[in-house]
Amino acid sequence: MPRANDAVEAMLIEYADLLSILFEDPYKPRAYEKAARAVGGYSVDLEGKDLPEILKVPAVGRSIGEKIQEFLTTGELAELEELRERIPPGVRGLMSIPGLGPKKAMVLHQELGVGSVDELVAAIEQDRVAALPRFGAKTQENIARGIRQMQAAGGRVKIDVALGVAETFLELLGSLPEATRAAYAGSLRRMKETIGDVDLLVAGSDAPPVMEAFVTHPSVARVLAKGDTKTSVVTDLGLQLDLRVIPDEAWGAAMIYFTGSKPHNIRIREMAVRRGLKLSEYGLFDAKSGDLLAAESEESVYERLGMQFVEPTLREDRGEVEAALAGELPVVVTERQLKGDLHTHTNLTDGLASLEEMVARAAELGYAYFAITDHAPNLYMQRMTEEKILAQRSRIEKLRRTYPKMTLLHGTELNIDPDGEVDWDGPFLADFDLTVASVHSHFTQSRDEMTARVIRAIENPYVDIIGHLTTRQIGKRPPVDLDLEAVFEAAGRTGTAIEINSHPDRLDLSDEHVLWARRHGVRFAVNTDAHAVPHLDHRRFGVGMAQRGWLTKDDVINAWPLRKLQRFLAAGRP
Repeated sequence: MPRANDAVEAMLIEYADLLSILFEDPYKPRAYEKAARAVGGYSVDLEGKDLPEILKVPAVGRSIGEKIQEFLTTGELAELEELRERIPPGVRGLMSIPGLGPKKAMVLHQELGVGSVDELVAAIEQDRVAALPRFGAKTQENIARGIRQMQAAGGRVKIDVALGVAETFLELLGSLPEATRAAYAGSLRRMKETIGDVDLLVAGSDAPPVMEAFVTHPSVARVLAKGDTKTSVVTDLGLQLDLRVIPDEAWGAAMIYFTGSKPHNIRIREMAVRRGLKLSEYGLFDAKSGDLLAAESEESVYERLGMQFVEPTLREDRGEVEAALAGELPVVVTERQLKGDLHTHTNLTDGLASLEEMVARAAELGYAYFAITDHAPNLYMQRMTEEKILAQRSRIEKLRRTYPKMTLLHGTELNIDPDGEVDWDGPFLADFDLTVASVHSHFTQSRDEMTARVIRAIENPYVDIIGHLTTRQIGKRPPVDLDLEAVFEAAGRTGTAIEINSHPDRLDLSDEHVLWARRHGVRFAVNTDAHAVPHLDHRRFGVGMAQRGWLTKDDVINAWPLRKLQRFLAAGRP
């Protein structure tokens, strides 16, 4: 099951949102938001922990700790229920719209009588939202964009949630004596950023015990259908899981059938028909004789079709079939090929772990190099100073002696101001090993303003990487309005890398944008933007986006050897 920390984090965020609606004091909601981030990034699962253990979480004091303990013990929080009762139900529904904060949701309800998303859409169509004080046409358009984003997502969940659920079920199913193999397939195996439902496959000849173990899993809330070869359930998170038990000898064919997107599967089945073959989840057969030609492995099926093996992340019918037939598929970058992480944070700014803790985990991951890039001073809430960042540099220098096999890089995450300027001047920035520059504010600038702003940062010779380019937060905040063609052209021209932010809340760039940027010769950095030790493992999601964007290790600067990386970082400097 997903960690208890995730549920606690969601509870604390909701508590903070409701406090911000009902009370004017801004500090109390911020305390709960900070505690929520701390719990979400805490390396120890809080399930079953007593109050002294809970109070070890950074930013969690006794009052919040007691609320967490109550929630973990009873499954609910009485004070949260009381706050919910004081908020009209319609307001809570509006708060689910990406980019619409709790205070604006309350204003919409009070001033316009809006109590649902449909009513808000009608108010937008009548320009009633734009007419409200301190709203205007731009705010109205941003809210409309958030609604479109939410509607497009439907009932989908983020990839980390789906993966956590899938791995929990596979741990059980894979341990059964009746199962010879167990794996997830579908859009989760293709590493899509959001998942509608999860496909699980188990190989074995005795299906009933497997199905019984599946439906009696403690996370199952409802059984939709139970059969001999397929069973569907809904978990307590509302996520649908479909389990199929297949013969072991058909494993490869089944993994192809249940992994590929519908367009990809149609293409390869049509190709099989043209060759006098028949492809199904049970194998590749001669259409006339019915003889089985290939089934046990995915590689054997693709080979018999005259194709290269197609990586699961590429099976979207975006040119991979033609490339596989021509023997021109790229060898996509893998997680093992990453040699370092170039965007991470510590508790010197808004991270949750110390410098020493972050570096120790990086060493465990076997990195050849690792960069610390805490926030620069223009993100005022972080209270960074030149003295603090230089003191950190001294600490890093001492740590280098502790980790002789891993090169520690001292960087910073700069803020791209509304006019495209960044923190600190050139001479000061020249002494950093690398810099990441990101947009952290003024998200509602016009398309022209935002594009000029980002391009100016790209053209800054002291900026090495542009972080989370579109600033989106999946399900929470829509992307900024950018002329991506102009941005990618500028990045390709200047040699400025663009980040694939691996955090499952961001996954920014998306796979479509990676494909687009790649055509301009852009280089990429697959970074975690980790603010806690567990976040360093999010690299798997960034690599998934990189693969879906057809990137090889040559496209990704932190898959390069250190010296090649250092030459790249030095190339644009004066």
